[in-house]
Amino acid sequence: MPRASDGDPTGLHRVLDEVRVLPQAAQCLDTRKELWPDEVRVRVEMLNLDAASFRQLERKHSHGGEIDPDALRAEVLDIVATRGKMQNPETGSGGMLVGTVEEVGPESSLDLSVGDRVATLVSLSLTPLVIEDGLAGWDAASERVPCEGYAVLFGRSIAARIPDDLAPELSLSVMDVCGAPALTARVVADLVDPTVVVIGGGGKSGSLSLAAARQAGAGRVIGVVPHQAEADLLTSAELCDEVVVADARDPIALRDAVAKAGGPGDVTVVCVDVPGCEGGAILATADGGTLIFFSMATSFSAAALGAEGLGADVTMIVGNGYVPGHAAYAVELLRTHQGVRSLFEGRL
Repeated sequence: MPRASDGDPTGLHRVLDEVRVLPQAAQCLDTRKELWPDEVRVRVEMLNLDAASFRQLERKHSHGGEIDPDALRAEVLDIVATRGKMQNPETGSGGMLVGTVEEVGPESSLDLSVGDRVATLVSLSLTPLVIEDGLAGWDAASERVPCEGYAVLFGRSIAARIPDDLAPELSLSVMDVCGAPALTARVVADLVDPTVVVIGGGGKSGSLSLAAARQAGAGRVIGVVPHQAEADLLTSAELCDEVVVADARDPIALRDAVAKAGGPGDVTVVCVDVPGCEGGAILATADGGTLIFFSMATSFSAAALGAEGLGADVTMIVGNGYVPGHAAYAVELLRTHQGVRSLFEGRL
């Protein structure tokens, strides 16, 4: 086992770059199986690529509307083999994984034991990862990637045991986005009867954020989706007061549709997985309001400069995916809101 004195709880000792950077910013990580004393090794069962990353790969490897699964699989394998982690070079994002703990270092503080089935709550973009089966079981049709291999968690990593009452795929889907509802609830709870707009309300993070906003005391909740099919699903889930169909990349159309539904939002939550939605989100937010970006497709420079150019007095928050207790909170929302559960199970 490597010496404790050589390690760092941030995983700095796994960085192979010449420049001293943290694992998320690194070009390449050390994926050796041997653990530093505070690390944990997980036998991987499934990866869940983040939505922005998967959509970018899907677009890149689609020809005439048809995805080339072999090319998509090959690129994921190349990224992992080259970088020692799953970090899409275009989006910078990764995802998370489900697996079983196979070894725990003697100084680990993660409260995990060998045999625990866990979902990692840190990004694959900073997690040392080795894929051993060539992704033979993945059809490349969704972001859920069954695979065999191993991953390493650092002293400051986060993981949650998979609940016994939920299927592993369902747990993975919920925990992949559990930071969004927790932060939404925190922001909404500090206001009095706010209007909350969730752009991308029909998706995983969006539907959980809608439920969280309502539970935290929102006075009016508006969900924005891109087409009528999603609007019908979101309406049947009964998670919001109004469902708006609008292209979030069209700032004027989005502003007007949200206003017609009772906006703008005192709190606007962006959960879409496509780029170019910053201007519309700003215009859909009231002066003095708060704008939370949970999409890794967001250009934060475009958001900052766009708000300045529009003279918009909005507080912008980058959702970093971590709030204490976020996994348990998201799972409980799934258990107690049948509408949320039906949307998640429908996507599986």
